[in-house]
Amino acid sequence: MVLESLVSPFTLKKKPWEMFFAGFFYSIIALFISFMVFREISGILMVFLIVLATLPILYTTIKEEEQIDIKYKKEWNMLKEHSHVLIFLIFLFLGITAALVLCYVFLPSHITDIIFTLQSKAIQDVNSHIVGNITAFGLFKKILFNNFKVLFFCLAFAFIYGAGAIFILTWNASVIATAIGSLIKKELSQLSSLVGLGAASAYFSIAAFGFFRYMTHGIFEIAAYFVGGLAGSIVSVAIIKHELKNDKVILDATELVVLSLALLVIASLIEVFITPKIF
Repeated sequence: MVLESLVSPFTLKKKPWEMFFAGFFYSIIALFISFMVFREISGILMVFLIVLATLPILYTTIKEEEQIDIKYKKEWNMLKEHSHVLIFLIFLFLGITAALVLCYVFLPSHITDIIFTLQSKAIQDVNSHIVGNITAFGLFKKILFNNFKVLFFCLAFAFIYGAGAIFILTWNASVIATAIGSLIKKELSQLSSLVGLGAASAYFSIAAFGFFRYMTHGIFEIAAYFVGGLAGSIVSVAIIKHELKNDKVILDATELVVLSLALLVIASLIEVFITPKIF
């Protein structure tokens, strides 16, 4: 596959930033192909095509991580090796998100309304469950429960399909990109009278505001989902290779799940108690 050959899975731990550009490039291609070929379902087809491009790299990486569980005896060494994979997965997520945000902001509205219809509906559905007079703790419980639900699907998809969690994560990237892009576009519409350096400064400030508004807590959520997905994928590969009897595989997967739960608690606390005070 041509797209697969653009990035080598064997060098990603040394150059994780390459996955940002890979994710960015995959997303641009997927968006335009999906819109040109199957316009009516372009939103979900775009996600599928991005996943299709990343699967070979991810599957190769997951098989390597499963061997690490067997190779290393100390838990700290295993977690250290897994952290390298987590970093390049986060770069992949950021690349996908950045590409889709740029497309949402700069493409005409009649195009983005078609492509991001499902993502916009998903945002509306989430917001509709957070209405009325609700306490901060009540909001925290709702957000945490929703995050746990997403983590469950990441684990399930990863366990059943091996690298299947990337579908959930790519979908989340498209939803977050829609939210950020919508916020940036809304703010930019109020700056049409500005020109020159003042406009450039304002555009940069709005873009930074939109990104950090969602990614301050979002980076912890995404890290949690990647960690959980990695745990499910490692177990899936171990079953296929008949190595599940190795206690280190189960122990490592359990630790990764616990870590992902802790990251989701941190993300929910930041989203409820810190992000609103900053933004």
